[in-house]
Amino acid sequence: MAKVSPLAQARLLSPLLQLKIELAWIKPPVWRRVVVPATIPLGKLHQVIQECMGWTDSHLHEFEIAEGRFGIPDPDWSDDMVSEKRVPLAKALAGKKTFRYVYDFGDNWEHRIKVEKILPPDANLRHPLCLDGANACPPEDVGGAPGYEELLNALADPNYPEREDLLEWVADDFDPTAFDLARTNQRLQRIKL
Repeated sequence: MAKVSPLAQARLLSPLLQLKIELAWIKPPVWRRVVVPATIPLGKLHQVIQECMGWTDSHLHEFEIAEGRFGIPDPDWSDDMVSEKRVPLAKALAGKKTFRYVYDFGDNWEHRIKVEKILPPDANLRHPLCLDGANACPPEDVGGAPGYEELLNALADPNYPEREDLLEWVADDFDPTAFDLARTNQRLQRIKL
């Protein structure tokens, strides 16, 4: 019989968390519902958020959970950031049910994350799983929520001022209402639990 490492054993016994991840200040709402083990390290949860939302991981980020800030410490940026690499989500939550994830400090994409359900362990869960979602992720570097709102206005109005300049931010086939669950789960399969 194969010996199971303590880390793998903890994952097998760990409850699962159903999380709802929603971009703040965006209408119509952009959100995803995912399932991850409670023991997932925050560094790996960052990867889950990037893949399920559709970001490209091109910018800095941080988690704000309970009273802590977690991410990739940079002494030139902040000295109170705790490394996200080995901190399990359940430990960081410290009993809380909601937290924030901020991506791209320039555009300030704030994600509100809520633990919706605690589910029993499932030894068959090898990758994070997206259950549902709505609407496309905004393009990178579009200017945060205000820039995205302006882009949506330009998409809806052929006579919008500076429409051509704004449309340079998106692919010709960009559909702000699109969400592909199967494609999202394909991307999540890159992340081993």
